[in-house]
Amino acid sequence: MSVQPIHYVAVEGVIGVGKSSLCRGLAHYWGGQPIMEEVEGNPFLPDFYKDPRRFAFQTQLFFLLSRYRQQIGLVQRDIFKPLTVCDYLFQKDKIFASINLDDHEMALYDQILPLLERDVPRPDRVVFLQASLSTLLERIRKRGRPFEKDIAPEYLETLMEAYNHFFFHYEGAPLLIVNTDHVDFTQSRQHLEELAQRVSDHRDGTVYYAPVASDEFMGRKVPRRPRGGESA
Repeated sequence: MSVQPIHYVAVEGVIGVGKSSLCRGLAHYWGGQPIMEEVEGNPFLPDFYKDPRRFAFQTQLFFLLSRYRQQIGLVQRDIFKPLTVCDYLFQKDKIFASINLDDHEMALYDQILPLLERDVPRPDRVVFLQASLSTLLERIRKRGRPFEKDIAPEYLETLMEAYNHFFFHYEGAPLLIVNTDHVDFTQSRQHLEELAQRVSDHRDGTVYYAPVASDEFMGRKVPRRPRGGESA
């Protein structure tokens, strides 16, 4: 059986899980191009975290159109060769819509989405990053984006459930689900290389991967192995 080359990989996960960092890491490792979602360019986002009900539709529509323009731009520039890594999956947009929009807004959204979705390219592989709520909150705190300080833990929990449900049923591309609670791909070249190889080798269906924490990640020193002629 011939192996199809990988041109387009999408990395997904809840806010704070580390998808953008992994996107850049994988792109650099493969010599490809990272494509980052324009999160901080959304003028409605800070207000949304303060008053979700009032600013949900504006925030959602901005993201939807922004992602669409970006994806269509990729196709027009034909930069999927040799490889592109994107830090979002366009099809996941409906996760946020289903959580944040009321019935009337959702009805309008459902008329717009299919018109855009049919033109958007599908990735060759999808990497879905998972983490516990405590891990997400700690990573959000560390990166220190001012507009994210108002994110409620309850909202993150709702997102986690919605993401898990979405990807449990996802069949659009080979899917690798990765538990990131005990690994930081920006700090471990070994973990990054292992993940990149698993993405490359994965051909069909859904596979779960839970990297084991390294001693460096856990803050322990790795004992030096004795060389030949030395005692342990």
